[in-house]
Amino acid sequence: METVFNVTREKMTKTLSVLKTDFDSIRAGRANAAVLDKIHVDYYGSSMPINQLATVAVAEARILTIQPWDSSVLPLIEKAIQASDLGINPQNDGRIIRLTFPQPTEERRKQLVKDVSKMGEDAKIALRKVRRDAIEKLKTMKKNSEITEDDLKDGENEIQKITDEFVKKVDEAVAAKEKEIMEI
Repeated sequence: METVFNVTREKMTKTLSVLKTDFDSIRAGRANAAVLDKIHVDYYGSSMPINQLATVAVAEARILTIQPWDSSVLPLIEKAIQASDLGINPQNDGRIIRLTFPQPTEERRKQLVKDVSKMGEDAKIALRKVRRDAIEKLKTMKKNSEITEDDLKDGENEIQKITDEFVKKVDEAVAAKEKEIMEI
């Protein structure tokens, strides 16, 4: 039964990790290298993330610099950023690409907060799915006479405690991200 709890914790930890990675990719007015993680550049026939072709650094609070190791890839990176849904025009000076993140409007911030809330809700749905799978596993163990009825009830209670713990962590992450967005 302990393995069911460990697997449940592991899956819920992964769900929380995915949520935080998704939050990192939200462009909230501050320069953040994580917004480039989903942008790939076609480099000699293979698709590569920008951070494998260049040094990405935060120059100022709202400026991100991209300095490729091979200057021939500069126009490819610029083209990939323009083709992405990032919504920022890169400035290329021949050596470095600069991305200046505009200050989001009040309307845009409210939309970002809604997006963050939806991501949080999706994470909670994923946590409940993990809980359901764990309880099904416990019921299967009871059906196969591996555990008793009391063990099943105790196991369901423990799974619920684990779920509540992770739902609280999701709520905290959502609240922190919403606060960050509204303070910009």
